[in-house]
Amino acid sequence: MSSAVTEPPSSPSDQILILDFGSQYTQLIARRVRERGVYCEIHPPTMRIEEVKNWSPSGVILSGGPASVFEVDAPLPDPDLLCLGIPILGICYGFQWLAQQLGGVVEPTESREYGPALLKIDEHEDLFKDITGESVKVWMSHGDKVINLPDTFEVLASSKGSPFSAVRCKELKVYGLQFHPEVVHTEFGEIVLSNFVLDVCGCRDTWTMSGFIESAIEKTKKEIGSGRALCGLSGGVDSSVAAALVHRAIGDRLTCVFVDHGFLRAGEREEVEKTFCSNLKIPLVTVDARDKFLKNLAGIEDPEEKRKRIGHLFVEEFDREAKRLGKIDYLIQGTLYPDVIESVSVGGPSATIKTHHNVGGLPDDMPFALFEPLRELFKDEVREVGRELGLPEEIVGRHPFPGPGLAIRIMGEVTEERLSVLRAADKIFIEELRASGSYEKVWQAFAVFLPIQTVGVMGDGRTYENVIALRSIDSVDAMTADWSRLPLEFLGNVSSRITNEVKGVNRVVYDVSSKPPATIEWE
Repeated sequence: MSSAVTEPPSSPSDQILILDFGSQYTQLIARRVRERGVYCEIHPPTMRIEEVKNWSPSGVILSGGPASVFEVDAPLPDPDLLCLGIPILGICYGFQWLAQQLGGVVEPTESREYGPALLKIDEHEDLFKDITGESVKVWMSHGDKVINLPDTFEVLASSKGSPFSAVRCKELKVYGLQFHPEVVHTEFGEIVLSNFVLDVCGCRDTWTMSGFIESAIEKTKKEIGSGRALCGLSGGVDSSVAAALVHRAIGDRLTCVFVDHGFLRAGEREEVEKTFCSNLKIPLVTVDARDKFLKNLAGIEDPEEKRKRIGHLFVEEFDREAKRLGKIDYLIQGTLYPDVIESVSVGGPSATIKTHHNVGGLPDDMPFALFEPLRELFKDEVREVGRELGLPEEIVGRHPFPGPGLAIRIMGEVTEERLSVLRAADKIFIEELRASGSYEKVWQAFAVFLPIQTVGVMGDGRTYENVIALRSIDSVDAMTADWSRLPLEFLGNVSSRITNEVKGVNRVVYDVSSKPPATIEWE
């Protein structure tokens, strides 16, 4: 441990700092903490100690990660973190770093311990308070493990493969877990994290969506002042809630601009115009730019290039509309916290997955400032905000839809013909989901156009036509997802309708990939 001494934060607040070492589960930790009514943020392990002190957390959670503490370039936080006098919980890699830093011994194992394990609880206090039973199932995922504890540490729980599965040092307020409490495979994992956040760290459960709305409105008023704003409206949950929130703060100084880029789903433009003009009474301007966007993507197959071109053209359209409307100071976007996390490499260990349409592809010389009122929220929190603001359920409950729309659900070049085929297939899929009562049960569902032709038989002749892939996933936050186990009879009915009703398609396949390793969208 570093010998440097730092002063503890003067007034810890009801918030938890999560340092991300690249674990696929880090975002789940954040969701579990927020579910307990406590605000938290994810930051890179390279966060400077002065920044930590200024942020003034009530406690710190060190995530797991794919690296080994023995690697030369292993991600390492500032050792002075241990001198702040606030509780610290290390999970997996985070625990191994704590143990090594404080004088314990960590060693590599010959094989990873991955999957379920039976945890024997020795102390039903602190982290394990209110958990009944002597043994619970937990989820392990590690290569290295702690073989000798630092002095003054004691064992709270053990497993067959990890004798130090849960430990603590009361003197330093340091806790370590070899298993992952944040995943659903761990029984009572949410209680373990709740005990750390509420009892050990002493946080109050003050993070509510009504409280967020109140503070967000005040922040919006302060930021925008007497200025005017444009909201890039797509009609989806994120941009709709962002528009409603900003409109609550500045009224008709907000104008929503709905750009019809030609990559929308069937009937989407009409639905958006009805909701915002007739129902919500929010100023709305519709820009028909279908030809421009389609020409802009001619010959383009690379997904990143598609996103960037669409992002740049969006800004051009907003700039043109802003000049027509008069002086506009801010561009409102419905960027969410997962958008930010996925688009920014967290200090090195986490890889950037993609340039997100809300946070990537925008030029540095935009003619207005970017304002993102939902940037701190996960999707389910945004839905709560929408309901609090009185948005209709058909808006709040809609499946997520990417800003680039169907353009990134067509693999390869985007053409009018491919758009027509995909739009028709997607419409059938969603219709059948609604008819079966499954639409509200799955997180997101859509069709994907594959630019390959396969042999088929229709009538008395052979055909070489296109393939449609169906994607439906179950999730709680979009950071991880599993493919929906839709009934085979249902899938067969959808396939039959698509091949019979959509000209140019003779094959339908179903995507059974989870995230990770796959992403939700195909591009």
